[in-house]
Amino acid sequence: MKGLADEPNYSIELLEGGATLKDVIDTHVCEQTLAEKNAFFVADLGLITRQHIRWQAHMPQVRPFYPVRCNSSPAVIEILATLGAGFVCTSKAEMVLVQSYGVAPESMVLGGMCKQLSHIKYAAKSGVELLLCDNETELRKIARCHPTAKLLLQVATEAHGEGEETCMPFGSTLKSCRHLLECAKELGVQVVGAKFHVPSCCTDPQAYTHAVSDARCVFDMGEELGFHMKILDIGGGFSGSEAQLEQVHGSIRPMLDMYFPSLSGVALIAEPGSYYVSSAFTLAVNIISKKVVARDQHGQLMDKLTPNDEPEFLYYMNDGVYGSFASKLLDHAIPVPSVRKKDPLVDEPVFACSLWGPSCDSLDRVVERCLLPELSVGDWLVFSAMGAHSLGDAHRPPVYYVISTDDWYEMQDAGITLDTTMKNFSLVPYSFQFSPQADAFSTLA
Repeated sequence: MKGLADEPNYSIELLEGGATLKDVIDTHVCEQTLAEKNAFFVADLGLITRQHIRWQAHMPQVRPFYPVRCNSSPAVIEILATLGAGFVCTSKAEMVLVQSYGVAPESMVLGGMCKQLSHIKYAAKSGVELLLCDNETELRKIARCHPTAKLLLQVATEAHGEGEETCMPFGSTLKSCRHLLECAKELGVQVVGAKFHVPSCCTDPQAYTHAVSDARCVFDMGEELGFHMKILDIGGGFSGSEAQLEQVHGSIRPMLDMYFPSLSGVALIAEPGSYYVSSAFTLAVNIISKKVVARDQHGQLMDKLTPNDEPEFLYYMNDGVYGSFASKLLDHAIPVPSVRKKDPLVDEPVFACSLWGPSCDSLDRVVERCLLPELSVGDWLVFSAMGAHSLGDAHRPPVYYVISTDDWYEMQDAGITLDTTMKNFSLVPYSFQFSPQADAFSTLA
């Protein structure tokens, strides 16, 4: 079965006759067990379409611009391009990728706070005019390399959530925005709007109130200086759950109606990344080594166990934070995996363990502590919701694409067809091939 994201033409396995995502994972676990036991992804493309339909239902006035750095899988780019989404790129390579799917320059933003000169020049050459900016150095670079650019000023917010306090702040204060607007006026660079970002971990309902109010102040300052302010970017911060989307919409809609009513002519955009792809990708990794340790009374690990010690296991996997678990470096929580192992015992006991990547680096700890049954080298762990920040340019395990029949019909209703809009796809029926090895693998939640 094929389905590698790196191929220019890739196949989607159509799940028929009650086949499930678990069946597909078990099939590829069996195939890898008989081969090299490489890590792999299974991507449910129907979830991406469903998320887009949900977005249109809850946020119809806000056009999504997908940040490519979140997941640059060609299938994701092609589906979202077909659905009419815009794209936020942070490099020349990302702009080239998006353009290869026929996305118009006006549907692209060159983001990033520190852009290379060559990337700015490529944006100018290829007609990408909308750029993000939050400091004078960047403004002067853009003025020199892309004088016809149209800028969105990144406005700083005070919205924080758990784990955000130590992050480097980005964006300009209102005072700095005034200075940037005056500098842009002097340099002859157009400013057309503003952007803010409220992280998904922020639980303060007032965060959007302050952010939209500050954006309105930037618009007023820009218009006072003669700029045509016409675009508001409300950033990312969408986790992917419908409840959170409804909560954000409930918080921001009254403020947008007050400060940016539809009659104002201001275009509203957002940057949902994890929202689209997180739940669509599942990652399967193989256990390549293990170590049994114990903890002393102070909680420190000990290499030697006594008969009375409770064992703790360190499991080493064939993928880690320098690969598909890169989101761990962004302080994203990694979900506790399910287990695929041969001949599991009934009511199998669980033990404390930690999960590590293959580098033997102290930073390469994927899961700090969890409870799992004792595993053996060759067993598999399956991590759900792994679509965000997991498929980098330098590290890309095989990706097997699937879609259910119901979701395929829904994609067609949304205007997606293989022969006209998604020519790089081919649809193949999924069939589970029974084998003794596959039957031997069982799932432990």
